[in-house]
Amino acid sequence: MHNRTLSHTAPSFPADMPGVFPGTRTVCLSVTRSTNDEARRPEFRHGDIVLAEEQTAGRGQRGNSWESRPGRNLTFSIVLEPAFLPAECQFYLSETICLGIADTLEAAGIEARIKWPNDIYIGDRKAAGILIENDLCGTTLRRSIAGIGLNVNQESFSPGLPNPVSLRAAAGRTFDRSALLADLCAKVRARYRMLEEGDVTTLERDYHARLYRLDMPAWYAAPDGRRFRGTIRRVEPAGELVVEHGDGSLKSYLFKEIEFIVG
Repeated sequence: MHNRTLSHTAPSFPADMPGVFPGTRTVCLSVTRSTNDEARRPEFRHGDIVLAEEQTAGRGQRGNSWESRPGRNLTFSIVLEPAFLPAECQFYLSETICLGIADTLEAAGIEARIKWPNDIYIGDRKAAGILIENDLCGTTLRRSIAGIGLNVNQESFSPGLPNPVSLRAAAGRTFDRSALLADLCAKVRARYRMLEEGDVTTLERDYHARLYRLDMPAWYAAPDGRRFRGTIRRVEPAGELVVEHGDGSLKSYLFKEIEFIVG
């Protein structure tokens, strides 16, 4: 049973707020376990958004939970149906969403970087996390749920979180969350159009241009805890991170095979 309460009176979000594409919608919930879980309901279609003021069991990459103060941030999921996209090309969808968010922050005057595979950083601090869950139909993507948590106006975070930051802290001003979400939808829509048109060259170029630590020596950790210095050289089309080691050798890493050491 979902802990689900529709909120028609949330002052920050108009009741008739559209989704990502024309004819779609944004549904605002006051509280839910997870917007990704809600967005799986068959009533939601391509371009719809499920937004919640509070998630009781929001989740991120690596099985981590996502902390967000109610009414301060943007926690939502976008429903996408990229049936044109082969399963082996699904990382292009990740690039699309990451770039849409980075474009939004840059339009707000905030320099954003993409930490592989799909976190948004301001400096060395995390402003947003993205969790994309895909359902396949044969060799193509049938349905994708892009869960996004963006720290907007939150002023303080739990001490246990390693390196969070909000847009308010970075920019020194409070943001209108409704206007920010509307701009984010426009930016994601523009990037998704590139994906639909097959312009993956631009997506890859722009993703690399914003890639956190590209060509910068830094410390990383292997799954066994061993630390090593390496330099990110590129991300492969399928999503593998290519790191140059101290001896000049290049090694490709899948998600969870390498951890960034920050701070």
